[in-house]
Amino acid sequence: MSIDRPGRLYPRSLRARFALAAGALSLVVLTVVGALAAYGVRNRVAADISEQVHVAVVDWVSRMRPGYLPPPNPARPTARDRYLQLVDSRGRVVVANAAAAGKAPLSTLKPAAGHGMQDITVCPPWSEGECLLVTALRLDPRMPDAPLPGGVHYIYAGTVQPVVVARYYLEAGFGAAVLIGSLVAAWGTWMVVGRTLRPVRAISTKMREATARDLSIRVPTPPHEDEIAEFARASNAYLDRLEKSVTAYRRFASMVSHELRSPVTALRIQAEEALMYFREVDTHAALQNTLRSAERLEAIIDDLLAYTRVKHGAAAEAYQPLSLAALARDEVSALPRDGIPIRLRAVSDPTVDGSRVQLARVLNNLLANARRHAHSHVEVTVGQDGRQAVVTVQDDGAGVAAEDRKRIFQPFVRLTDGLRLDPGGSGLGLAISRETCQAHGGSLSVEDCPIGARFVVRLPLAAAVREPAGPGSESDGGRGSAGRRKRSW
Repeated sequence: MSIDRPGRLYPRSLRARFALAAGALSLVVLTVVGALAAYGVRNRVAADISEQVHVAVVDWVSRMRPGYLPPPNPARPTARDRYLQLVDSRGRVVVANAAAAGKAPLSTLKPAAGHGMQDITVCPPWSEGECLLVTALRLDPRMPDAPLPGGVHYIYAGTVQPVVVARYYLEAGFGAAVLIGSLVAAWGTWMVVGRTLRPVRAISTKMREATARDLSIRVPTPPHEDEIAEFARASNAYLDRLEKSVTAYRRFASMVSHELRSPVTALRIQAEEALMYFREVDTHAALQNTLRSAERLEAIIDDLLAYTRVKHGAAAEAYQPLSLAALARDEVSALPRDGIPIRLRAVSDPTVDGSRVQLARVLNNLLANARRHAHSHVEVTVGQDGRQAVVTVQDDGAGVAAEDRKRIFQPFVRLTDGLRLDPGGSGLGLAISRETCQAHGGSLSVEDCPIGARFVVRLPLAAAVREPAGPGSESDGGRGSAGRRKRSW
């Protein structure tokens, strides 16, 4: 659920945010670069002009001799020394070239002795609004080769400022370039981010289309290997798991409804029969039948609660170190002795971390199922295989067909022998047992054996493993069905 915050200054679109950020960043960076570039170009042009004017002044001075003033223009005049004047200390123009003839002195700047040439920008009224870059040089009469020993004179050389220096065209051009560059950066970011987020938008669209009614939809996976492709694969994996979970829940709900319908229907029929034919029906017998139906309904509900608790319960239940040999010995000794004998053989005494109640339920269910299907005896072996504790429960009955070895661990699945030997079972015993073993980090499976069925429980050893208890001990026990802890194949 998205909350639209009032007064938000930034757009909601990630694409627009990146475009604005790129445009703003480009504007700042390009403005700084443009300002530095304009400043550098302006100073460079001014420095080149000043250097050329200085050359013109030096050329004119180098051709002067005592008592001789050469013409101001050199043999090859340039545009940079457009105006040349020699002015005395009273501000009168002594000599000037044709461009500066008849004009007032270019500047009133009078450099002090020993200061060399000085540059200044002036805008004389006769220049029609144009400004001049002027260089002033002091001619000291005390110099040995002074052309005019009668007093201090000043040379002014000037040239019209170029447009790039006189006007702000350079700044305007750089400003326009900065704006265009910022817009191009924003537009380019908009296009690149849009193209990058296009697969994300397609994934979001498909994810919105995937509903509880249709979980078969999968998001498109980009052909390249990047974060978006990884996100698409993760989304498809999530949809796979979600579809499997929803399908399993639907199948489980359907099976639960089917299993609960029978005892509920029986209860209803028995109650209606007792009410409709109260004179013909034996009340005591009717109540006994009703009680049996209620007990079966209660057994199914308890098994359902146990199954969901083991399958979806938190794994943080208080586990404790348990001796599997002692647990198996307790479960065998607790069975009634008027049934198929059970021989227990403890090859070693492995210790596991787990819930005693849950693991005892697993062993009780396997033992009850084995006795129900066995012909003469049941063998229970407790041992260790590497870093795993192994409990094997084997009977000498008809066994389990290879094609049914996975199916019998599904909820409510019951084979023909199971229905014949235990018609009141719920079909959840083996499903609960396998989920319990998996919750403890282990497994429950049916393995090959010469005769009968062999159920093998594998659990990881605890951190502190006991040493083998020596020679295996055998004990016989016998009992019939263990209540409603029954094998359901």
